[in-house]
Amino acid sequence: MSSWRNLRLKDLCIDAGQYGLNVSAETYVQSGVRLLRTTDISSGVLTPDESGVFVETVPEARFTLTAGDLLLSRSGTPPGQSYLVRPADAGMTFAGYLVRFRPRSNADPRFLAYVARSAPFQHTIQAESVSSTIQNFNAERYANIRVAAPDVTQQRRIADFLDAATSRIDALRDLSLRQTNLLAHRLQELMRRETSAGRHRTVKTGVPWMPEMAESWKLFKVSREFRTASGTTPTSTHEHYYTGPHPWVNSSDVRDSVIEHVEKSVTDEALQEFPALKLIPAGSLVVALYGQGATKGRVGILTMDACLNQACCALIPSGDISTEYAYYWFRAHKEGIVAQAVGAGQPNLSQELMRELRIPAPDRAAQREIVRRLSAQEAQISAQIKLLQRRDALLRERRRSLITSAVTGQFDVTTASGRNVTEGVSA
Repeated sequence: MSSWRNLRLKDLCIDAGQYGLNVSAETYVQSGVRLLRTTDISSGVLTPDESGVFVETVPEARFTLTAGDLLLSRSGTPPGQSYLVRPADAGMTFAGYLVRFRPRSNADPRFLAYVARSAPFQHTIQAESVSSTIQNFNAERYANIRVAAPDVTQQRRIADFLDAATSRIDALRDLSLRQTNLLAHRLQELMRRETSAGRHRTVKTGVPWMPEMAESWKLFKVSREFRTASGTTPTSTHEHYYTGPHPWVNSSDVRDSVIEHVEKSVTDEALQEFPALKLIPAGSLVVALYGQGATKGRVGILTMDACLNQACCALIPSGDISTEYAYYWFRAHKEGIVAQAVGAGQPNLSQELMRELRIPAPDRAAQREIVRRLSAQEAQISAQIKLLQRRDALLRERRRSLITSAVTGQFDVTTASGRNVTEGVSA
């Protein structure tokens, strides 16, 4: 590394960083100039235009992006996310929580983009971040981060090598993701088939999102097969309510699995002072009525007596349908169930809606056999998915290590074939 120089980021750029536009959402328009935000680059890949926002014009040339610009986020969890502007992105602009660095002629933009993703660069950001309610890393701090760099010709060689090597790794990661999605889809179809028709002759149900059921089965209304209950949230500022022995389930604890551990518990005093807070017996099915992301519609089976908050609904078995069978039916038909949610803004499910649902089912003995088959299939598929996730984690770490080693001169890329970049990671 004798030919490498120890510089600051600003030494390789035309300035010490340019903050983006500070504009309010009220100024967004349907079409115009795309305004890139931290959320648009958080994965390192630009999100599609359909999820982007636009402004009418760019007020000054310094806010217009050109190919090769490097965008760094100064906030977020964590800060330090980066994006290299492509030729197709030229002419776009960027928001105030992003900082634009434009490489000089003695710096290869791709090399700088890889440097921004290297371990030393990221460690510097994490170590120096200012923490309050949100982490922040300003332009001056970015500009003064130390960067070791060879001449621009060697930078290009390193960037060429990493382009090829990371592409191979990314292709393997894409394959892992496709295989994982296929396995998840296979399990979903197995659950749907087993809890609606199996291999039997079918009849129409009259339910658009569950059009058929086995001819010999019955269609049971949830309100006749289960008692429903919900809960509430004790005053959050009274910490003494949350130091008791009774598990308190909220929607984030419901994850399409058995519920064995929860984040919070409540006291006997909380149960006495909040009548809506009741203990739900173990063996009940809990449905998440609302929550962030994919939480809404998830289910879980209680393994202990527990209380719920108002975002959950318990189905307490009292009829001919077992909790375990209902658990798989709800998972199989989540999309159709969630589509019934009502309300302005963010529609939610409700106890009333749960009681009106109809579940096709055979007799108890047949339900047990269906649950046994699905449980075995799920265990097998879950094991395969875990192997794929482990492989993806190894590939992700290999990618990070390769980038760091290359941009810090730990090996000579001119003598590295790149064919062994995934060595030790089974296909």
